[in-house]
Amino acid sequence: MRVFVTGATGFIGSAVTRDLIAAGHHVIGLCRSETKAQALVDAGAEVYRGSINDLDGLQAGLARADGVIHLAFNHDFSQFAANCEDDRRVVTALGAALAGSSRPLIVTSGTGLANTVPGEAANEDNAIIGSDRHPRATSEEASAAVAATGVNVSVVRLPQVHDPRRQGLISPAIDIYRQKGACAYVGDGQTRWPAAHVLDVACLYRLAIEKAEPNAKYHAVAEEGLTLRAIAETIGNRLGLPATSIAPDEAETFFGWLGMFATHDVPASSAKTRQKLGWAPTGPGLLEDLTQLVVEDA
Repeated sequence: MRVFVTGATGFIGSAVTRDLIAAGHHVIGLCRSETKAQALVDAGAEVYRGSINDLDGLQAGLARADGVIHLAFNHDFSQFAANCEDDRRVVTALGAALAGSSRPLIVTSGTGLANTVPGEAANEDNAIIGSDRHPRATSEEASAAVAATGVNVSVVRLPQVHDPRRQGLISPAIDIYRQKGACAYVGDGQTRWPAAHVLDVACLYRLAIEKAEPNAKYHAVAEEGLTLRAIAETIGNRLGLPATSIAPDEAETFFGWLGMFATHDVPASSAKTRQKLGWAPTGPGLLEDLTQLVVEDA
């Protein structure tokens, strides 16, 4: 299969690219950086020079592809809502380019959007919250609109994706901990975040595009929910910093933009994903990777 991958040089995208190629697929990786383009070539991928900001060019890049995995997203959280609306436009453009064919489109979302029953792990069949409550829902709203036109679209929802260098939202939290000199958690620290190793997540994306099931929802979850206290304490041990509790009304001051995530209990299940795809994650757990945390110089 010839797979067009946006975000092909990113943390998750580079792992997806390698996994697809190892399984015998041909990857066409969207890239705008010469340096990163060479990394794609070295991995055995074909480079398509362009940007998600150029919707016409993006659509042209799909001409020779049998399917699309959309991973690119602007992670500048100072413009989070605007970036989410941009992603809505990208998904819409990808869907328009695939209209009238059976070629699959895999869109990226987050498991937290499906935590609609307080205290329970989100499952794949849960209705998601809308973009009026969380901007990131724009991707799934766009996916639903595209699916309504007959496009074969499915969604992979991500937890905290990790290895010893990167850990999703935990990575910026680590930067904050180093700046503040303490590893804070909110209240008793029992709010939970799900997680999965990046190589397991890459495998799931491949299985999802090989299955190409219309309207499927997949959860890339290896661990249903690790408490923020356990995460903070593990990081603290690695960095030599104290782990400490802060009150809920202190979260925004301590964490800044990350405060809106630090107070949310968002466990998630992948039972249905595993059954549908035969996905069996084997990578290290989040806390294990955090004990091996690679810390760059400040």
